[in-house]
Amino acid sequence: MSALVIRTDIARRNRRVGLAAVLFALAMLGLGYASSPLYRLFCQATGFAGTTRRASVAEASAVSATDRLVKIRFDANIERGMPWQFRPEQTSDTIPMGGRRMAIFLARNFSAKPVTGRASFNVEPEQAGRYFNKVQCFCFTEQTLAPGQEVRMPVVYFVDPKMLDDPDARDIDEITLSYTFHPIADGPIADDRAKALDRAGSGG
Repeated sequence: MSALVIRTDIARRNRRVGLAAVLFALAMLGLGYASSPLYRLFCQATGFAGTTRRASVAEASAVSATDRLVKIRFDANIERGMPWQFRPEQTSDTIPMGGRRMAIFLARNFSAKPVTGRASFNVEPEQAGRYFNKVQCFCFTEQTLAPGQEVRMPVVYFVDPKMLDDPDARDIDEITLSYTFHPIADGPIADDRAKALDRAGSGG
């Protein structure tokens, strides 16, 4: 076999390897963009990692309340540097399993600029996530508060009685629903962030 043929064969194989590497890199890039929403949808469908499930009004209406009571604790947090005050209107509620209930969270923007945020959420213990259903929630969309604005944000939820058939979850009598608001902005939220947080901490 001549040196020219050998060089041609090597060049052909190198092009194939290079093309495969480029295709692999593009596939990984696409997976990176898709993985976050796909992972979120997977968690919402299965309750994985303490993620609550999203239910329609029709699905909620098909569930009947039982005599079994469960205590729901409400936890509210903000990402460091976000100039909001965020808290539950009441810290806990005891509800019949299968019965729909509404919880209210309060948010106030202490900065001098509009601030947009989005809430992430989970429940504890994790095995209760697949049975904790939200029919309506402020966490489904972004929330924008004007300077100094305070809003009441509802969550309509129920705990599926199917939890009573799960040997890993049926003994749970207290569930914590936790939210954390994260800012959504192209740059810094506001130059006066520190002053806003000081006012929030002092209640002024």
